[in-house]
This record gives sequence, C-alpha cells and structure tokens, in this order.
Amino acid sequence: MGCLHSKTANLPSSDDPSAPTKPESVNGDQVEQENQNFKEFDLNELRKATNGFSPSCIVSEGGEKAPNVVYRGKLEGNHLVAIKRFSRQSWPDAQQFVVEATGVGKLRNKRLVSLIGCCAEGDERLLVAEYMPNDTLSKHLFHWEKQPLPWEMRVRIADYIAQALDHCYNENRKIYHDLNAYRILFDEEGDPRLSTFGLMKNSRDGKSYSTNLAYTPPEFLRTGRVIPESVIFSYGTILLDLLSGKHIPPTHALDIIRGKNALLLMDSSLEGQYESDDATKLVELASKCLQSEAKERPDTKFLLSAVAPLQKKEEVASHVLMGLPKNAVILPTMLSPLGKACSKMDLSAVHDILLKTGYKDEEGAENELSFQEWTQQVQEMLNMKKFGDIAFRDKDFKNSIEYYSKLVGIMPVPSATVFARRAFSYLMTDQQELALRDAMQAQVCIPEWPTAFYLQALALSKLGMESDAQDMLSDGAAYDAKRQNSWRC
Repeated sequence: MGCLHSKTANLPSSDDPSAPTKPESVNGDQVEQENQNFKEFDLNELRKATNGFSPSCIVSEGGEKAPNVVYRGKLEGNHLVAIKRFSRQSWPDAQQFVVEATGVGKLRNKRLVSLIGCCAEGDERLLVAEYMPNDTLSKHLFHWEKQPLPWEMRVRIADYIAQALDHCYNENRKIYHDLNAYRILFDEEGDPRLSTFGLMKNSRDGKSYSTNLAYTPPEFLRTGRVIPESVIFSYGTILLDLLSGKHIPPTHALDIIRGKNALLLMDSSLEGQYESDDATKLVELASKCLQSEAKERPDTKFLLSAVAPLQKKEEVASHVLMGLPKNAVILPTMLSPLGKACSKMDLSAVHDILLKTGYKDEEGAENELSFQEWTQQVQEMLNMKKFGDIAFRDKDFKNSIEYYSKLVGIMPVPSATVFARRAFSYLMTDQQELALRDAMQAQVCIPEWPTAFYLQALALSKLGMESDAQDMLSDGAAYDAKRQNSWRC
C-alpha cells in the first residue's frame, strides 16, 4: 500500500499557493471522489488474504453452508477487509459483475461500509469491502452478553441507517436487497454502518430476500420484484427489531399496534429506560413503513425528519453507549521505535529519533545530491541546511521551518529528510495540515520510507482522522518489516 494508494495522495504540496487550508475528509457526509480507491483484485491476492479461503476466516452467518460466504481477509500492509464470495455461477457475466461492483464502489458516505474492490476470474465472483471490527446489529441486539443495547443507541442506529438509505436514494441507488439486522455493522468507533453488499443488483440465481417470508414485503411475494418502497418496508422491520429486541413478524406487530398496545412491543431488557413518547413515535413510524400498500409508505426524507429529533445524547460516542473499548482497531505488532512513538503521539521521542537518524536514510539514494556536492555548488544551500538543523536540534521550530523552507526553494533535488523535519516542525507549531503535506512529500521522495508513513499517521491523528492514521501506521510497519527482511538476506 504505497504512495499511490495513500488516502491523502490528492492533497497538494505545502509549497503550492493554491493549496487548501484543510485536507478533504474521507468520511464526509457526501464525499465526492473519483473512484480511485476501487480496484480489481487478482484472485491469488484474495486467496492469500484469506489463507486459501480458510473456514477459520469465515465471519458470515451460516458458515461454509451459506450461499454467499463472507471472509475476514488481510491484505498487504495488514489491511483488514471483508471479502464476499458468491456461489459459483451467481454472476455468469463477469463484465456485468465488474460494472455493477464499480458502480456501487463509487458510493462514499460515513454511514456506508465502502466497497473497495472486486474480483471476477473464471467462475469466481468476489467483493471486497472495509472490515467492520465490532460485529453486526444482530449480534448486539439478539445475542448480547454483557449489556443490552441502550435506548439511545437504538435511536442512533435508526437515524444513521435512515441517513445511509437517503444517501443511496440521492445517488439513484434506490434498491437495497434484503435489509436486515445482519446488514448493519459497527465500525471501530462503534458507529453503525450499512453494508454495501446489499446494493448489488440481483444475480441470476440469487434471491432478493433470504430472510423468513414473514418479513418479506407484500409486493415481492406477489410479483417477485423489489421496488424502492420495498426498502422502506424492510426499514420498518429494522425498527421492530430495535423496539422489541427480537424478531416479530410485521403482521403480528401491526395487530398489537392496532390494539392500542404499542408499548407491549418494547424490549423488556430495557427495563423502561426510555421516554414513552419517543418509543410511541418510533412505533408509529414503523407502522407507516409496514403498510401493505407500497404507495402509503413514507420516503427517506420522512424517515430522517421523524427519527433525527429523537436523538438525545448526540454528544456521547457510540462506543461509550455500547460499552465497547475505545481502541477496537488492532495496531500492528511490529512497530519500530519511531512507529510506536507516533502511535502514542510522544512528540519528544519522535524528535529524538529524527535527530539521531539524521540524513542516513538518504545515503545512496540515486536521486539525491550529497550535501558535500552542494557545498561545492551553492554555499547558501549549505548554510540553510546548517541553520535549519541547528534550529531543529534546539527545538526552535519556528526558525527551523523558515530555514528548511528556504532550502526547499533552492534545492535542485528534494530531500525526504528535510521534508520530514519540516513536517515535524509544523506539528510542533500546530500546523497539522502543512505537516501532513510535507510528510506526503517525503513519501514521494522515498516511496517506501517508513518515517514518511509514521509522520503522516501522526498528522492524521492530530487532525482527528484516526482510521486513516491507523492505515498509515500499518503501512509504515509493513515497510519496516520489508526493510528488516531485506537486511537479513
């Protein structure tokens, strides 16, 4: 996962006067990007990531017997992914499969699990998505161990999934196949996200609804077709799940609602820890979604307007509400001292390591001029480097930025170490965006330099982009390991 795949590779140089003051977040409400992060994987790459599609890597319900199995995989750089393997001949037309997957892969939203790639080789049809480390709604709602999902979290799930569906509608992806509690997953922060697997068009021998027929939209039973309103019906069944904590057939739930006994639906494990008025509003919304006539169901905008006002603890993080550990993401086990210092945001240790390392990582680089050559050519260049290094050593970061910036402006060939030192100096003066761009410039100079990745991780953490920071740490660790292996040879 080198510099071409860096999530921040589209940021301009810090010396570009047109550069924006802040990088574009990868988790914005509607991040409009080129489909640069979607790729077609080689089958061997995915086979390696899953230890040969080992049963021990299966994370989907039903195990090997499921028609479409989902594996937990690990790509190069320790990047965890979810890999869905369709039954053979589910998609006989490989080109159609790739086109459909690429279309779904264009969707980027913080309420969706991003689809990052696919594979269509021979009879194999596979989808590759972000890995969600904190399980499914089904697990947390129906099979909880330590604590039931609190009411505030159930309302948040209803709101976030409504946001996800609304985004899909706005992007003209109005059909979602088999929306159920297994399709809602929780990311490293504990936030619920909607799987994009359900957005793939129906395959030749697939089924739009694999769940019990009692939960299937009436129009699908009549015609075998899924329409946008069918998704709203399925959203209504999700609301029933959240309200009751168990599977209740919609017809039974509607009988209870019509009997004016709506609160009988409520999950007893909540022990009354909710506002009756709010619960009643969710019950009423579920009733609207479950109407037998599709035209009588609300649209996604109505869902949002009905659910959003019910959120009462928006300031509390999802992982706190769910009782999940904060650092659900597993850090690489082989971080170097610099990697560890960056992961702990120990700036003093980072400074010491950069100071001791000096410029030795650039020794022998074909595209670097030695500073001895610079002495012979331009005395000013040597002076700027000398003054910048002294200021950096003395932790005079304002002056180190000034001298290194002058040096960058006159160097015939860029220096990764100079960019790295200036990046750290920017961090120490609370200029995280400029630090991130300089760390990226260092990566451009030496594409597999672990220091560049670690400094990017540090800058991203300072910017609050924790998921991307973890990715950079993983990349740095991978290149560190690669270096160690090459030195042993």
